[in-house]
Amino acid sequence: QNYPLYIRSVPTENELKFHYTVHTSLDVVDEKISAMGKALVDQRELYLGLLYPTEDYKVYGYVTNSKVKFVMVVDSSNTALRDNEIRSMFRKLHNSYTDIMCNPFYNPGDRIHSRAFDTMVNSMMMQAC
Repeated sequence: QNYPLYIRSVPTENELKFHYTVHTSLDVVDEKISAMGKALVDQRELYLGLLYPTEDYKVYGYVTNSKVKFVMVVDSSNTALRDNEIRSMFRKLHNSYTDIMCNPFYNPGDRIHSRAFDTMVNSMMMQAC
C-alpha cells in the first residue's frame, strides 16, 4: 500500500528530501513492475537496479515475490558501490525483513521496531559510506 514500514537516513538534516525521493521512486517501481508483467510471477525476487539517478543521489529498487518494496538512496559521488554490492545489500535487507516477519509478536503492516534490524541497517550504511 506504499506506506513506509522503516525509514533510516544519514545525515538526518535532509530527511524530508529523502522521504520525497523515496515516495517518488515508488512510482518508478510500480512502472517497472507493470512493464514486466507475467515475467515477475516466475521470479522469486526482483532486483530492479537503478531506478533513476539525480544530481546528488542514485536510487535503487528491489521487490520481493510478496510485493514488498525496498528502496535505497545512495550518494552519487560514491563510486565504490557497484551493482553487485547493491544487490547483496538488498538480499541482506530482505533476509532481515524475513526474520522480522517470522517473529510471532510482529503484526504485518506495523512499523518495524527491531534492534537486530537497526543494527543490520547501520552496518550496511557504514559499509556504504
